[in-house]
Amino acid sequence: MAAVTVRHISKSFGETIVLRDFDDVFGDGEFITLLGPSGCGKTTMLRIIAGFEKPTSGELYLDDRLVSGGKTFVPPEKRGIGMVFQSYAVWPHMNVFDNVAYPLSIRKTPKADLEASVNRALEIMHLTRYAQRFPNQLSGGQQQRVALARALVFAPRLLLLDEPVSNLDAKLRESMRFEIKEIQKKLGITVVYVTHDQTEAMAMSDRIILINCGVVQQSGTPEEIYNRPVNQFVADFLGKVEFLKGIAENGKILFPAMGGQALPYDGPRTGKVEAAIRPENFYFSPDGILRGTLETQYYLGDVDDCRVRIGDTLVRVIVNGYEYHRLQTGQAVRLGVRDMMVFADDGLLEEMLRIQT
Repeated sequence: MAAVTVRHISKSFGETIVLRDFDDVFGDGEFITLLGPSGCGKTTMLRIIAGFEKPTSGELYLDDRLVSGGKTFVPPEKRGIGMVFQSYAVWPHMNVFDNVAYPLSIRKTPKADLEASVNRALEIMHLTRYAQRFPNQLSGGQQQRVALARALVFAPRLLLLDEPVSNLDAKLRESMRFEIKEIQKKLGITVVYVTHDQTEAMAMSDRIILINCGVVQQSGTPEEIYNRPVNQFVADFLGKVEFLKGIAENGKILFPAMGGQALPYDGPRTGKVEAAIRPENFYFSPDGILRGTLETQYYLGDVDDCRVRIGDTLVRVIVNGYEYHRLQTGQAVRLGVRDMMVFADDGLLEEMLRIQT
């Protein structure tokens, strides 16, 4: 296993700053996900850990060993790291066994040890029966397993994964998420995983580090970041959310655009606020405090995805799929709210959400 210590790392390409003062410690056996929109700096951070990029400033340690920083730079092949890329990068002219054996072959590992390690890696990845096949005889998911087996075969101290399932179809992508997590838990290795997919991050991570424009916005468990985001960008990027402008006063938040309706509020903010409510935290109830009209509903099997008009505001409400047959488009409804997050309305919401792309 390996701990990764990142001390105030920044990275620039010319005048463009892609990482700003990244400072964190990834613990032994921890599954860390670097999450964020395209171009936010997450892959650059992964490449710095791998040794494919040098930081402009700051230091990187693997365990207690300085590998990047100042005049010190340890090349990738001497860091003991396994890495899987989005493209898999399996050798088309080699069969599965030889693809997986490649890292050991270049290290001149004795034949008996090589065969034992490769067979163990193939077994872990359920590839034993495919050992003599070539990549063009494998499915995308099988090729991805080959890439993972090759990264694991030399027992790396650290495994880096750069969007390794993004090329798979939806069902296979979902199943591979859980396979990767189970392998990580079984082997007890440290994993740093890069993705822009919040569902992947939620399903797999011990801890998520959410980045935007090169700056870490928040670090925490999936539950912490989802339910207690530090700003509107985090709330919006990790899940679905409705932002409702209101005025907090006298133990409630008044929403002018919702016909002056209000929700109870006992928090510390006063004056102009933005209430952030996730669609699954609305629910239909005859005793609900908000009154509106059901404009549309979309039956998705497991859920009923609804739009409710409240005054001049259209809010999204996601409820159990069984509600679909109980509700009728155009009917008057009442909504309750299980939970909401409240931010100061500083006038920067549109800009904060715009910069994620």
